[in-house]
Amino acid sequence: MDLAGLTAIDVHTHAEVSSRGGTSLDDALHEASSAYFKIDSAARRPTLQEMAAYYRERKMAAVVFTVDAEHATGNAPVPNEEVAEAAAANPDVLIPFASIDPFKGRAGVRQARRLVEQYGVKGFKFHPSIQGFFPDDRLAYGLYEAIEELGAIALFHTGQTGIGAGLPGGGGIRLKYSDPMRVDDVAVDFPDMKIILAHPSFPWQDAALSVATHKRGVHIDLSGWSPKYFPPQLVKYANSLLQDKVLFGSDYPVISPDRWLADFAALPMKDEVRPKILKDNAARLLGLVADTARPAS
Repeated sequence: MDLAGLTAIDVHTHAEVSSRGGTSLDDALHEASSAYFKIDSAARRPTLQEMAAYYRERKMAAVVFTVDAEHATGNAPVPNEEVAEAAAANPDVLIPFASIDPFKGRAGVRQARRLVEQYGVKGFKFHPSIQGFFPDDRLAYGLYEAIEELGAIALFHTGQTGIGAGLPGGGGIRLKYSDPMRVDDVAVDFPDMKIILAHPSFPWQDAALSVATHKRGVHIDLSGWSPKYFPPQLVKYANSLLQDKVLFGSDYPVISPDRWLADFAALPMKDEVRPKILKDNAARLLGLVADTARPAS
C-alpha cells in the first residue's frame, strides 16, 4: 500500500453483497435503513471489486467488513473469507476486517484465529444491537482473548443505529446493547486490545469520550453521520484531547466519503489535526507505520 499516495483512510465501510448473491441484511432491514439514510437501496449494494475501484479512484484506502449476526437474525453474512480475498486482490486500497457472531463460541474463536493467520484479517467488527449481546458479556470474552493475542483490532458499533429504524419494534433491534460504557470493562479486561468505538454515540456521546480519554487503547471513528451533525463536544475533543485517537470513517455505502469529506472541511478543526483524523491515526493503529505516538490515557 502506497501510504504516501493516499489522501485518506476510511476505517468503516460495509460489504453488503456477496459475489454469490447473499446479503448481510434481510430485505426488510435493508429497505428500512436505506430509507433512514435517504439513499437508493438498489444503488447501495456495490460489489467488493466495485468498492475497490471506487476508493482507488479517490486515492483512498478503506477498511471493509461484513456483519455476522446470524444467531439473532437467521441471515448468513457475506463470507469473511470473500472479504479477505477481495482485499488480497486489491491490497492498494482494501484492508480486511471480519465479523464473527459472539454466539458461535469456540467455533468462532477458531474462525477468528484462522482469519488472521491465514487470510491476513486486521480486525473484527461487532454490532451489539444487531447481534443481540452486551459487549461486556462473558460469552464474547473468548473472542476478545484471541483478538488481543493476535494483535488485531475490535471495532464496536455504538449508539443508535439506522438498521431497523422505522420498523415495528425497530425490527427487533435493541439500542441498549450499544451503550459505549459497556465497552469500558472490555478495555479494562483486555488492556492490550486495540478498540474502536464506531460512530458519534448518540445518545451516549459523553460516555464514549470518557472511555476513549480514560483507556489508552480505545479510539473513536466518526462514521455514520455527516460531520455537520456532530455534537459540539465531539468536535472539541477531536480537536484537542483525542486528536491522536479519532479516525475518519464514512459508513459507505450508506454515507459516501465524498459527502463526509465535504462536510468535514467545514468543521472548525485545527490544520495540524485534520491529517491525523483523515489518515495518520488510522495508519498507526492499523500498523501501516510505526507506532511512535502516545495517545491520551
